[in-house]
Amino acid sequence: MVRTPPEGGIEVQTDALAGAPALPRPRAVGLRRVLALAVVPVYLGLVVSYVLLARGTGTPTSVLSEDGTIFPGFAVLAATGSLIALRRPGNALGWVMAGTAVLIAAGATGDAYAAWVMTTRGQPDALAVVGAWLQSWYWYLLLWLLFVAVPLLFPDGRLLSRRWRIPVLLSLAGTVASAVLGGLTGTLTGQDVDYRIANPIGIAGFPPVEDSPAFPALGALLALGILTAVAAVVVRFRRSRGDERQQMKWFVFAVWPLVLFPVVDFLPSVVGSVVFAWLVLAVPVAIAIAVLRYRLDGIDVVINRTLVYAVLTLLVVGGYVLVVGYLGAAFAGRGDLTVSLVATGLIAVVFAPLRVRVQRGVDRLLYGQRAEPYAALSRLGQRLEAAPAPDEVLPTIVRTVREALRLPYVAIAVPDDDRLMAAAGEPVPAPVRLPLLYRNEEVGTLLLGPRAGETGFSAADRRLLSDLARHAGVAVSAVRLTADLQRSRELLVGAREEERRRLRRDLHDGLGAQLAGLTVQVGVLRGLIGRDPAAAEELAGELRQELRTAIADIRRLVQGLRPPALDELGLTGALQRLAERAGGEGITITVEADDIPPLPAAVEVAVYRIVSEALTNVLRHAAARACTVRLAVEPSELVVTVTDDGAGFAPGSHGVGLASMRERAEEMGGTCTVSPGPGSGTVVRAWVPR
Repeated sequence: MVRTPPEGGIEVQTDALAGAPALPRPRAVGLRRVLALAVVPVYLGLVVSYVLLARGTGTPTSVLSEDGTIFPGFAVLAATGSLIALRRPGNALGWVMAGTAVLIAAGATGDAYAAWVMTTRGQPDALAVVGAWLQSWYWYLLLWLLFVAVPLLFPDGRLLSRRWRIPVLLSLAGTVASAVLGGLTGTLTGQDVDYRIANPIGIAGFPPVEDSPAFPALGALLALGILTAVAAVVVRFRRSRGDERQQMKWFVFAVWPLVLFPVVDFLPSVVGSVVFAWLVLAVPVAIAIAVLRYRLDGIDVVINRTLVYAVLTLLVVGGYVLVVGYLGAAFAGRGDLTVSLVATGLIAVVFAPLRVRVQRGVDRLLYGQRAEPYAALSRLGQRLEAAPAPDEVLPTIVRTVREALRLPYVAIAVPDDDRLMAAAGEPVPAPVRLPLLYRNEEVGTLLLGPRAGETGFSAADRRLLSDLARHAGVAVSAVRLTADLQRSRELLVGAREEERRRLRRDLHDGLGAQLAGLTVQVGVLRGLIGRDPAAAEELAGELRQELRTAIADIRRLVQGLRPPALDELGLTGALQRLAERAGGEGITITVEADDIPPLPAAVEVAVYRIVSEALTNVLRHAAARACTVRLAVEPSELVVTVTDDGAGFAPGSHGVGLASMRERAEEMGGTCTVSPGPGSGTVVRAWVPR
């Protein structure tokens, strides 16, 4: 903190960091802590008071009654709110939960006290009037806190943005108006015990809120708040990532039984009681786990098991009721025991296969086909087989993997520079990388975005991904080979056209011009023979020299198409002549060759050009004293090795000569490598199919 004296000489404290929030005062922190610690004792004291007062008036309070579910559930809500307020005092959610629990206990206790006073004394005292007055309006605020405030503030205690304030304030205004109207009711009545107490601040003859003409509009505002809360939960769930998604999963997991409320009247009464008990008990526990971030990684297993057994319970109970009803009608008079035994046997027979099917359906809903690798591989194979063009193969792979595992993002990238070849879904910041191999060579990289709320993949996911990666590696290799083939075709066509253009230029501009000039000179020579024999003789000598030049140009063009030495001396003899011409002072070039069988003309030309380019590099850059050219014949290919003892080769070097050697080898379906020698120098090795 920095003290700055303003005008007037009074010193005030300002924060040293611009924009940093001021620290809470110790007195405020102590007050918050005291309030948070007082929530549970106050709640329990009010509940105990309610039970004693209710017994005094004969109101049932056993565990089988509604109070037996409400008060334990709100006790958990009070404890959860108190714990959140202690651990996260800046989170408004904890204070809302704690206030809600205290409010319901205070309202019920106030109503019970007013009923006890009116039952035992017949005349209300001041505290009974306050309790009855609180009972007349607290339910509206309670509903707003539970169904609007808690979903809107979960999990960080703040609204999503300022835009959400308008519907929230409208619903709060409707709730406050309902509470005010309830507090102005002329006659205060009890909830469980029928008593009548005049409201000292009420309006004579003013009806309860539910009988007021404004009640539909106020109810609509409350409904607006509830819909806003539902929308906020949906938006938060869709936007959430990482731990926040896990928090939202806990909340949704706790409130999912709400979907049964529209049909709860058509179900057995026990179902409604179970749903109500689940909500009042599970919601505060789930909120505590989510907000306090305790064991977030276990939610998927909990959701999975809960869904399985919830669906099984509904199916078994529904099936049992149907079977008992049908058999009871079909075998009337046989006795309930016989019908029950038959129904139980039928349910037991179908339970095991039913559980397997339900578990499979839930697993597929949450995790895709990770538990069915054969089905996922079969789908991938079918889609690849139906792919209309090579360009659709990689998009088909990423879509299939994404659907099979319910992933948000899948892509295939080039292993060297991460250039995307195909992608599906929205990119994620740090995808999981899985290499795609073919013949132990990495042909691509599979980029995978984990499911929302997860940071990695389970063992089952990895097993399925490894199986899919093997098939995808083959497909990616095939796509790359197809692309390389297409590129090679384009290069061959381009090289052929370039060669034709060069030949046309050489024939037209060089040899053609020479022959045209010779034609003119022959005409001049013909005229000089009779008139000036000496000039004709001189011109004939010039024509002879021009013809020799033309013949040399023709030979040069022919050698450019195919070295004549290959036809005259064979491959080994042509390389030996090339070595003799290239060798000179300071370097010795040796050619070693096996017994070379007849080779296709294209192979001979490729080998000759590779050796010629390698020797050129040795003479220009290596400063070598010895160089060896070795030809080895293998069953399916010819291995060409050019070794020198020069300055060596720098890894990563690129040049026109190196690229030319590689391209000539690849054009024949072979490979060419350039690497440092064992001691010094460079080794050029090419494998060319025979």
